[in-house]
Amino acid sequence: MVDTTSIGTPEQLRDPNYTPALQKAIPLGIQHVLAMFVSNVTPAIIIAGAAGFGFGSDAGAQGFPDMTYLIQMSMLFAGIATLIQTIGFGPVGAKLPIVQGTSFAFIPIMIPLVAGKGVEALPALFGGVIVGGLFHTLIATFIGKIRFALPPLVTGLVVMMIGLALVKVGIQYAAGGVPAVDQPEYGSLLNWSVALVVILVTVSLKFYAKGMLAVSAVVIGIVVGYFYAMVMGLVTLEGIGASWGRAAPIALPMPLKYGFEFSFAAIIGFCLMAFVSAVETVGDVSGITKGGAGREATEAEITGATYADGVGSAIAGLFGGFPNTSFSQNVGLIAMTGVMSRHVVTIGAIFLIICGLIPKVGAVINTIPIEVLGGGVIVMFGMVVAAGVSMLSDVNWNRRNMVIFAIALSVGLGLQLEPKAVQYLPDTLRILMTSGLLPAALIAIVLNLILPEDLTEESTEEMSGGMAGQGDTGFGTGDKA
Repeated sequence: MVDTTSIGTPEQLRDPNYTPALQKAIPLGIQHVLAMFVSNVTPAIIIAGAAGFGFGSDAGAQGFPDMTYLIQMSMLFAGIATLIQTIGFGPVGAKLPIVQGTSFAFIPIMIPLVAGKGVEALPALFGGVIVGGLFHTLIATFIGKIRFALPPLVTGLVVMMIGLALVKVGIQYAAGGVPAVDQPEYGSLLNWSVALVVILVTVSLKFYAKGMLAVSAVVIGIVVGYFYAMVMGLVTLEGIGASWGRAAPIALPMPLKYGFEFSFAAIIGFCLMAFVSAVETVGDVSGITKGGAGREATEAEITGATYADGVGSAIAGLFGGFPNTSFSQNVGLIAMTGVMSRHVVTIGAIFLIICGLIPKVGAVINTIPIEVLGGGVIVMFGMVVAAGVSMLSDVNWNRRNMVIFAIALSVGLGLQLEPKAVQYLPDTLRILMTSGLLPAALIAIVLNLILPEDLTEESTEEMSGGMAGQGDTGFGTGDKA
């Protein structure tokens, strides 16, 4: 990590408008990109694979051109959305060192929308991204008024559900991709050895290395896993050369490349998730100002950051990009470095934009074996679950909150694990319900608003006593409902 003691005075380091010398600012900016790079492109790879034109599809000699394009757009519009945050345009943008990236939160919504439908599913998907982004922009006008409905009990549950919805994907990728009938090597020791190399390198660097090595642990783990997979014969040099040769030197994004279509399920799903994403951004802004400047975030900063989320997502959707949100790992990086300069993050945004304009970068990412990616996403998605648990640690676990959590988790996770339970619902409602995430969030929000507060006086012992070896059965001591 860059030695920040030589960058400026403590007052300068806490000032978002301070510009360090370029020889210090550039490494700090690239450090921000390394911290979020893999997480940023992973959703594009997952959605392409789920739709059937990415890993495991019948792409043959043509490779995965559509997946390469989605990866390219993920980098480009993460950079553009970050510039909107750091530079600001009127009320849009917090003018803080906020790094934007492709949101994991929307993946459980997107997978049912595209599952097995190929490129033909993308018009409706991106229609939902655009409308959801515009709705997200609208949320910025009243974000302060709805925060009461989304306490840590709700937001922590939702974040945990996001991770739980994705861990299956990580395991499938580590085992060799989405299992198919004609895939006897699925779950082989070779496949798992590749994923385990990535995990071991990532964890080792995270805990035993320092500075930039620790920050970029996931990236380095994937690079090491890539070379291990190459040695084991899972990567062919001919394939790398073909991917590199097909990619143009520079390519500009194409507006409405996949078309535009209104899908009620997509629009409702993206709009509902926009609430969750907006609250996540509020938390990230507060974390940045507390960790980097030692102060609370202003209302203008919170509103501007939420505006930037929505505007960035809507613009991305027009060109084939996915919803953007603030990246929490970069919030932690600011607290670690103590450098609050938004111009440092602007440099990182420019680097992302350059990568997004060069399809060869996406083509190289495209050659990563799915087992390598599996090792990386197992770590990342597990961290999402852990982040949700961390948020839930702030909850007062009384009878009322335990009931809310129990019902929301049981219904949400249960429908996700057994989607056939609602197979007779209309298509739109079925897609929303089987995401697991939306029913869990809706139940938690509604119950939190309608259950009487006087239940908070109850002790959690009455909920857990029967399971604590006290000889009770059921939920309590038997003398209370």
